[in-house]
Amino acid sequence: MNLFYIAWRNIQQRGLASVLTMLSMALGVTLVILVLSISWIITESFARNSNVGYNLIVGAKGGPLQLTLNTVFYLSKPIEVLPYEDYLELLPGSGRAEEIARIGGRIAEPEREGKYSLYMSGGFAIPVCLGDYLGPFRVVGTKPEFFEQLKYGEKGDLDYEFKTGRNFLDYSDENGYFEAVLGAHVAREMDKQVGDTFKTTHGDPEGEGHGQEFTVVGVLAPTGTPNDRAAFINLEGFYLMEGHSRVFEDLANPDEDKSEVAPRDIDQPPRLSLEKRDVTAVLVKPGRGLFAMQMQQSIKKSLRAQAASPIEEIGTLFNNFVNPVKYTLLGLTIVVCVVSAICILVSIYNSMNERRRDIAVMRALGARRDVVLLIVLFESMMIALGGGLIGWVFGHALAKLCSPLVEERTGIQLGFLNSITSVELLLVPGLILLATLAGIIPAVVAYRTNVSQHLSS
Repeated sequence: MNLFYIAWRNIQQRGLASVLTMLSMALGVTLVILVLSISWIITESFARNSNVGYNLIVGAKGGPLQLTLNTVFYLSKPIEVLPYEDYLELLPGSGRAEEIARIGGRIAEPEREGKYSLYMSGGFAIPVCLGDYLGPFRVVGTKPEFFEQLKYGEKGDLDYEFKTGRNFLDYSDENGYFEAVLGAHVAREMDKQVGDTFKTTHGDPEGEGHGQEFTVVGVLAPTGTPNDRAAFINLEGFYLMEGHSRVFEDLANPDEDKSEVAPRDIDQPPRLSLEKRDVTAVLVKPGRGLFAMQMQQSIKKSLRAQAASPIEEIGTLFNNFVNPVKYTLLGLTIVVCVVSAICILVSIYNSMNERRRDIAVMRALGARRDVVLLIVLFESMMIALGGGLIGWVFGHALAKLCSPLVEERTGIQLGFLNSITSVELLLVPGLILLATLAGIIPAVVAYRTNVSQHLSS
């Protein structure tokens, strides 16, 4: 007779015990699948965020990880600020002179190129100002180039798209300098859409808002990056709000001649002058990737600025903090699977006393000892594989049900099969190994059954 059929009939005879044991294994596998799905989400999220579209973040002296967390993920607080003049030195070609002419102000040598202009040919530098909030979300003061020149995605080849509306302008006749773009999550949570207005709060999410209102002109399509959870306002409008101008003159170069006044466009309302501007950070992409390291070393030698590589810092964060947590969770779920295997062992072992006569009858009818041993092992494997299959299906189904919530917060869509990882390929052989180990003791007990003793009992 087929050994698998006999093992299956034994499982059926102990229906309730077998089902409960199978469910314990299913629970363990479900936890493994959910942990692997979470790990996949974390890895996918970091992969998307590691390619931020620029090579360096230039900011004030301090920890490079804090600068990265603050600028890329909008976590932590800004270290310090840099004078706007430092941003001008990073502009390519004639960009420094053009920016001075656009804004106006007293600055030395307005016509010369920036200090790092040679490295920046074909690249870009985008200023970022932080410190304000819209509800619990960070407000980012920046330029329209943020959405025009930056890309995102694992390969860094995706353009920012607008679900509704458009990018904000440096100046518009309709809204002046006070236009804003909202990330997808911010727009949803704050119930804002194109045409609505809002006031930012300074340094405290629960504080009183600035008097100046910004008009929402665009809402980003979901990107799965921290930009979904940020509000972006025109840099010029940011500077014109109360408390956002430099109070003290720059003392780093007291002998610098700033008597020369650069012209500006008189057809537009006055902008904050250069000498009163600061930036939190500058997002820099040199003309060639090879220049990034040279620029980083050169900037580090300055007295007030540092240059951090976001890819390097995000990788460090992932390896030092995220991976240990991920492996710890995976270890705990493996322990749950081992406990489930022990349940299989206990269940089958406890049933051996009831089955000794049946085994003795099989032996009397000609079944060899190794056949009896195999039947018990097959029984253990059927319970483990059945529970594993149930757990696998249930785990992925649960992940699929959570997909809307995950997509809302991370932009990552969980399908029934798209989150399968290479680790899951080890699941079946792992379950077979666990079931074999769990079935060894009961199988040995069955193997050693005394035929004459139990036939006569």
